[in-house]
Amino acid sequence: MWTLAQIADLVGGVVKGDDTFQVDSVGTLQDAKTNQLSFLANTKYKKYLAATRAGAVLVSEQSLADVPNHAIVVADPYVAYAKAASLLNPVKQHQTGIHASASVSPDSHVHSSVSIGAQAVIGSAVELAENVIIGPGCVVQSGVKIGSDTRLTANVTLCDSVQIGKRVLIHPGVVIGADGFGIANDQGKWIKVPQLGSVRVGNDVEIGANTTIDRGALEDTVIGNGVKLDNQIQIGHNVIIGENTVIAGSAGVAGSTRIGKNCVIGGAVILAGHLEIADGVHLTGGTAVSKSITESGAYSSGMTAEPSQQWRRNIVRYRQLDKLVDRVKQLESKNK
Repeated sequence: MWTLAQIADLVGGVVKGDDTFQVDSVGTLQDAKTNQLSFLANTKYKKYLAATRAGAVLVSEQSLADVPNHAIVVADPYVAYAKAASLLNPVKQHQTGIHASASVSPDSHVHSSVSIGAQAVIGSAVELAENVIIGPGCVVQSGVKIGSDTRLTANVTLCDSVQIGKRVLIHPGVVIGADGFGIANDQGKWIKVPQLGSVRVGNDVEIGANTTIDRGALEDTVIGNGVKLDNQIQIGHNVIIGENTVIAGSAGVAGSTRIGKNCVIGGAVILAGHLEIADGVHLTGGTAVSKSITESGAYSSGMTAEPSQQWRRNIVRYRQLDKLVDRVKQLESKNK
């Protein structure tokens, strides 16, 4: 149990109501109970605020008047919720040691505080720093280095010579360091190009479930400090992602593209290879990028959903654009 005063101190807020009131968990405005903390960050949910049963709500000053009970007023309710939810839901502690069914190479360097789960495999010359957690079924191949307080949840594969920084969280099914898509056409026959680089992941990175990050062809693929990757993302070989960039689910980045710092890349975005993306670029969901972007700002492409009959008519018109442009040019030339 935590008092509202303690939570307000953590999130930088001001309590309106009884600051000794205690909560023990979080919930939505619609379903929270009196022992729970909720929040309002999206105006779409403001209709639920007046009737919420939550014991306390994280809100901005503009919404305070509609709170029926205790409140903590903050500048950004969603950021405050993230911090409060982490306080109320601490990461479960893992028992140190190596499970009897795990396989650990005798020449690996495993700190005494490390936890290695069932059926995990630790290869030759691996280095695991303080408080590393290797979940069940993980495979850590030879020469891998993992920094302190990093956690591989379950069934994660780190291929040869991958380097992982400190405080990294890697979710189930992630594969880091598999071969990139390097092939050459030899008189009509595809032959493999050896992938000789590796992958370097910085500190405070999170990598979502079933995301794949390919090793470099010659130099390393690099994921910068503070990067957050959602589930089922494909990162091609020799890609470089700058610090504090976030990428949503099902995005794909082709080989040798460089993404700047503090970028926000929406779900299902596709970036072609060998591009340069400037710092501070925001790509909305479903955007396809085929050329480099040299200035920060928001970029979009594609068409939103519309009734099928209307979409078919528009597609027909789109295919007629070339002819229409030619007609316009002819008319303009006649008028000169």
